[in-house]
Amino acid sequence: MLKSPLQVARGKYVPKMPKILQGPVKLVEGDKTQSVADKEDIKRLFNNTYGMPILSLLPASKEKSYPAIKVAVVLSGGQAPGGHNVISGLYDGLKRCNLANRLYGFLGGPLGMVDNQIVELTEDMVYHYRNTGGFDIIGSGRIKLEEESQYDKVIENCKKININALVIIGGDDSNTNAAVLAEYFLKKKSGIQVIGVPKTIDGDLKNEVVETPFGFDTACKVYSGLIGNIQRDANSSKKYFHFIRLMGRSASHIALECALQTQPNIAIISEEVEQKNMSLDDVVKYITDIIMRRSIQGNNFGTVIIPEGLVEFIPAMKKLILELNDVLAKVKDKIDLIEGNRERRELVAKELSPESAEVFDSLPYSFANDLIIDRDPHGNVLVSKIETEKLLLDMVTLRIKEKKKAGDFKGKFSAQPHFFGYEGRCASPSNFDADYCYTLGFTASILISEGKTGYIASVKNMIKPAEEWLPGGAPITMMMNMEKRQGIMKPVIRKTLVDLKGKPFIELKEMRETWAMNTMYIYPGPIQYFGPPEVCDYSTQTLVLEKS
Repeated sequence: MLKSPLQVARGKYVPKMPKILQGPVKLVEGDKTQSVADKEDIKRLFNNTYGMPILSLLPASKEKSYPAIKVAVVLSGGQAPGGHNVISGLYDGLKRCNLANRLYGFLGGPLGMVDNQIVELTEDMVYHYRNTGGFDIIGSGRIKLEEESQYDKVIENCKKININALVIIGGDDSNTNAAVLAEYFLKKKSGIQVIGVPKTIDGDLKNEVVETPFGFDTACKVYSGLIGNIQRDANSSKKYFHFIRLMGRSASHIALECALQTQPNIAIISEEVEQKNMSLDDVVKYITDIIMRRSIQGNNFGTVIIPEGLVEFIPAMKKLILELNDVLAKVKDKIDLIEGNRERRELVAKELSPESAEVFDSLPYSFANDLIIDRDPHGNVLVSKIETEKLLLDMVTLRIKEKKKAGDFKGKFSAQPHFFGYEGRCASPSNFDADYCYTLGFTASILISEGKTGYIASVKNMIKPAEEWLPGGAPITMMMNMEKRQGIMKPVIRKTLVDLKGKPFIELKEMRETWAMNTMYIYPGPIQYFGPPEVCDYSTQTLVLEKS
């Protein structure tokens, strides 16, 4: 296998670990827990795993002897930098607990557990993936197991080779699945444990016991490096406004973190837009105002940060999309027979409420056409494919033209759209994520060896050097509440949105006017893997502000 010089050098990197994990450890139980909401419902659904205590790992006087076990790991959901190091830490931790322990990997995500697509992960195989990005060691998938017949199939397949435990590496949905499987396996007396590991570049799987999901740090550093490059270009040529959309459909953590790292002229936060009940037109006016004020200073350039999920946080747009889903299902056959886009738009507009029809008519024609044409197999609008940066750019351009025509704007305006998403999902993990993921995997191996199930591996005290981190475990049920999914109330891990009263957002709020009217760009540059700790090992601004 050919490797780049960086791959070769990263393969030799030894992840830093908490001192606690470098010697004998013991598990100490803390307070018993409750779910974040809907306590009675969650307790009823998770009768065997509800109310379990928080677990801490502490130094022990001597090594404990553990029986040999077989463990299987699955990568679930979208990729995030560091997944391979979770597996590396899990492998090494299992071998330290008992050299006879064996690790397997289900291929292609959760569906591999049902189809029994499994491979043993050997020392040689794991070695080649240490400190690398991606999930390609065993692949991933987004299938969610929801039927008892699927759960039974997982039990059957695990029993074939005597698997004692599953480790599910994923985000909120995947770890919800881990909690459901842990409960079901106990109910069926299968003898199979389940441990979760918190992953998502979006940053929305965090709480009092999970300070940050893995992958968020690396992804934000990748995006911030790219934003810095664009800002350097903008400040050099001084002729473009760059509209930059960043991943993060359900929350704006990435947009907020990248803004704190790069100090753009404009940073939109979806949660703030929703709280202020802003319309799409309000957002356009806000951006246009800053562009015009910068132009008066002679600065006809700048950067605009836009979260991927913005459209769904604008109340009027959210209502429009919900109505469109119903309307498109109702008039699907008629729309399919119409060739002209204008006729399609007119047909749809007649079926909408007056308020939504007004919003729909205000959209650029190309965008309105996309809302009608791009639909998923169920007939719903494909929100994830909405190019919000282009929508805002088009609407701002139109407003600038109107201002010019009225004599209110005499400057120049040119813009470029960008979307940064997949660029950050499989990057080589930063030192922070490499260390964090290895620690998570190692912690999971101890939780399994101690016979625990229904827990998520956690690490705290993470603004300190890695040697001072505090590993442990938390019951997944403590993070759960009831939410409506496809018309049915289901138990799920509650997503954590940007806290508008939290320190990271307050920092942005206090500085945004200064950043808007001044060119104060920061250029983070590419991720650094070798050098002084202050250059290579720092964590996100979000984590530092939240925990300092």
